[in-house]
Amino acid sequence: MLNLAITIYRNAASLAGRLLPDDLLLLIARFGAAAIFFLSGRTKVEGLLTITDSTYQLFEYEYALPLIPPDIAAHIATYSEHLFSILLIIGLATRPAAIALLGMTLTIQIFVYPDAWSTHLSWAGLLLPLIAKGGGAVSLDGFISRALGQRVSS
Repeated sequence: MLNLAITIYRNAASLAGRLLPDDLLLLIARFGAAAIFFLSGRTKVEGLLTITDSTYQLFEYEYALPLIPPDIAAHIATYSEHLFSILLIIGLATRPAAIALLGMTLTIQIFVYPDAWSTHLSWAGLLLPLIAKGGGAVSLDGFISRALGQRVSS
């Protein structure tokens, strides 16, 4: 009976490995992380990229950071959420974009919402594989690597 259970488990694990290759998991991680940050960035603007008055107020009162004036922090955060999310979606400069968003996540965790560690941990769970492995084969990074005759790192 135990041998049968072990065989079923191994077969299921093997099937999961074939159905869920690293490149698919990296693609999903890129889109998942990008969605979180891009949608957050969109709440801070109207039109294309006009920062709203309420965003400035958030950064002055609720998102106040040490050493960075609220108006500058509002611009940095808003534009970063947009730029780095777009880079993740297209898979260009995936590692630097993921590092930047992880830095933003750590800043939010430490200075803004320290009790939201479970949410921030889930964001880190999407970003860390991208930092470790890159964007995968289904990315501009992968396309560029192949065009240069290099192995795609994933």
